[in-house]
This record gives sequence, structure tokens and C-alpha cells, in this order.
Amino acid sequence: MRYLPLTPADRAEMLAVIGAPDIDALFKDVPAAARAKDLFDLPLHAGELEVERELSALAGRNRAAGAGPFFCGAGAYRHHVPATVDHIIQRSEFLTSYTPYQPEIAQGTLQVLFEFQTQVAALTGLEVANASMYDGSTACAEAVMMAQRVTRREKAILSGGLHPHYAATTQTIAHAEGMEIVRLPAAVDAEATVVDVLDAETACVVVQTPNVFGVATDVTRIAEAAHAAGALLIVVTTEAVSFGLLKSPGEMGADIAVAEGQSIGNSLNFGGPYVGLFAAREKLLRQMPGRLCGETVDAEGRRGFVLTLSTREQHIRREKATSNICTNSGLCALAFSIHLSLLGEAGLRQLAVLNHARARELKTALTAVPGLEVLTPRFFNEIAVRLPRPAAEVVEACLADGVVAGVPFSRLNPAGGMDEVLLIAATETTTTQDIEALARALTRSLGR
Repeated sequence: MRYLPLTPADRAEMLAVIGAPDIDALFKDVPAAARAKDLFDLPLHAGELEVERELSALAGRNRAAGAGPFFCGAGAYRHHVPATVDHIIQRSEFLTSYTPYQPEIAQGTLQVLFEFQTQVAALTGLEVANASMYDGSTACAEAVMMAQRVTRREKAILSGGLHPHYAATTQTIAHAEGMEIVRLPAAVDAEATVVDVLDAETACVVVQTPNVFGVATDVTRIAEAAHAAGALLIVVTTEAVSFGLLKSPGEMGADIAVAEGQSIGNSLNFGGPYVGLFAAREKLLRQMPGRLCGETVDAEGRRGFVLTLSTREQHIRREKATSNICTNSGLCALAFSIHLSLLGEAGLRQLAVLNHARARELKTALTAVPGLEVLTPRFFNEIAVRLPRPAAEVVEACLADGVVAGVPFSRLNPAGGMDEVLLIAATETTTTQDIEALARALTRSLGR
């Protein structure tokens, strides 16, 4: 079996080849105080059957989103992914492909990336898009770094509606770059408050729509205020299906748009991998992070595709790089493109309308639950509610009734505050029976 450890004879032969007396000699540069003196508290090796049983038991402790009524959102959404997507991405030329540095043998991969960029540009209403980032949160952080390079200013303002994980990721990376991050307090419907703290030192303001509480906001006036102050507007979207129904970031005046693309083509997968979308105005093209695929012609005048404007070598030179993310989520981007191609413009709009219809049905049911207050005034497919007791306790109680009631905001914001707020999402996979089960479970939980 290829995964079994080496034999003592194998180890002795390898040590002899490199001229080391024993394995400990390989670690002589590690201080003795930093070396483990005994085995770690981990299970010893086991046979294949035993390992399979152990891992299956661990996996069995999880509950899949499709196992019953499921209302989690907060940046990761359950949508139907057609079987065609999985079938195509598992073709060997896609599943095993590497970075297409040699265009003469990678035209298929390059064309896929070009089509993906075209789709992202169309969705966001901006002129150029890159070939993806790791996920939405890292795309947000990269956008802030890009704004710093463009404006040569050192301050970013994050709205109180920005997903806390996105804000934390941005703070971590910005700290290393010496940027000042002004993170406004969490608030349900306060995207416009970023305007109140704009000043001449601001590189960018970051707003989210629909925001982490589900509130959809027209940020046109925020864009105007930011531009008047010489700052850029970065618009974050965590639910990509909303592009099918709401105004695009470009229409509202955004300079940079970032999003999590998981909703299209990528199932939840217990946390990833996901795919970050990144688009910007054409005038900012040369400051965009990540990989960019362009269209060209070959020596015989035939249409072709190449990586352009940004190379791996650039990113290796860290001090001159636009980004130190040297890769992208290629397979997830492919899944995104396949699903979006299957939907088409009309299909995406229809899917978005269906999501909103389910959310409206959800809101109607929630307003009838005693003691529950709906907080979200304008929404796409997610709603924030205030409960009379901590949301985490209510979610646990609803689990006893077989219902995953949503995401307590306290789970995203452990620093404290808004412990009674619960985020509840409905998508096209949510049925009327699911909504009725949620309403019953919440009513029972709040009556206990």
C-alpha cells in the first residue's frame, strides 16, 4: 500500500545516501527545547478497515444541509447544483490541471478562465475581473490593499453591516501592511453611516449589500460621497444569486466589487473550498490582484488566450507584488461558470426571483411567531430577527425538533453584542413545509 510508512531498511538506506548517522541528525538545527521528547497524544497507526470505520463515525456526527429543514446562511448558502456541474469538473483535464503558464498546451483552461472573468464582469457591472481569489473574505482584504495602492492613503472604513469574518480577515492583512482600519459597530441597517466618518485620509469605504443581516441597500449615494472625498467604494456581496435581481455594484458606482461565488455551482461542503469574485473599473486594471486571463491571436491570426499583465514571478517579488495570493480557486471557478452557463441570464433572474419569494414566505411565517421581531426592512433571501433570549439557545432547542433554525449572530461576532439576533436564510431549496416546521419549532422554543 503506497500510504504505509517506510520500513527500517528503507530509512537506513536513505540515511546512508545523504550521509546522516540517524534521523535525529536531520533536526540538529532545531533547538532541543523545541523538540518533542515523546510521542504526541494521537492514535497509533491502524488498518484500512479500522481507519475507514473511525472516519465514517466522525463524519456521521455531522448533519448534512439536506437532512431536514435548513435555514443557515450568513455568507454560505444552500442551493441546488445540477449534476452536470459535477460531471464536467471531474473530467481529468480539469481535475488535474495546473496553472496555465504554457498557453500552447492550456488553451482549454485559459478559455474557461476568460469566460469566468467575462461572467463576473457582467454580474458586477464592472469592466474587468480577475480569474478568482481564494474566497470572499480574502477578496475583500485584497480590495482594501488595492485601494491603498491606488489612492496612496492609509485608512479604510468598514461598515457595520460587513460580515464579521470579512472584517476580521481584512484587519489581519491590513495590520501587516500598516493600514488603519476603522470598523464601525455592527448594525442592521446602517451602511450609509460610513459617510459620516469619511475624511481626506480615507482610501476606501467597504459596504456590503445584501449585508450580513440580509439588508439590501442602494449604495449610489455612498459612492458619490466617497468619490467626493477622493476615496474608492468597495462593495461586498456574499450571496452571488442576488446579482440576478438587485442592482449591480457597477450600476451603483462601485470602483471595486468583491463577492463569494459559492452560491453558484459550489455546494456547502461543510465549509469549502469556495471561490472569491473580484472585479474593478478598467482604469484600475494594473493594480488588480491575482491572475488575469486575456484574449489574443496566435502567429497565424487565430483566437487564443494567455495569462496577461500579471505573472507568478511578479508575486514572488513580494515587495513589488499587487498580491501575494499566487493561486486561485480554479476548479471552483469552473463549477461557477458551468452552473451560470446552464442558467443563462433568464435562468439566473428566475432563480433570484424564486429565492426572494421564499424569503417573503419566510418573513410572513416569522411575523406570526410570538415574541419574535423581524429586523430586516429590505431583503433578498435572508432575514435577521431578534428573539427574547439568546439565539444560540434557541437554535439548540430547535435542533431537538429536527430544524436547523439559522446562524446566531453571536457565532460570527464572539466579541459580544446582539446575542439575541438570529440570521435566517431561505433559498429555492426551502419548501413551504420547511418554513412551517421552522415556525412551529421557534414557537415551541420561545414558549419553553
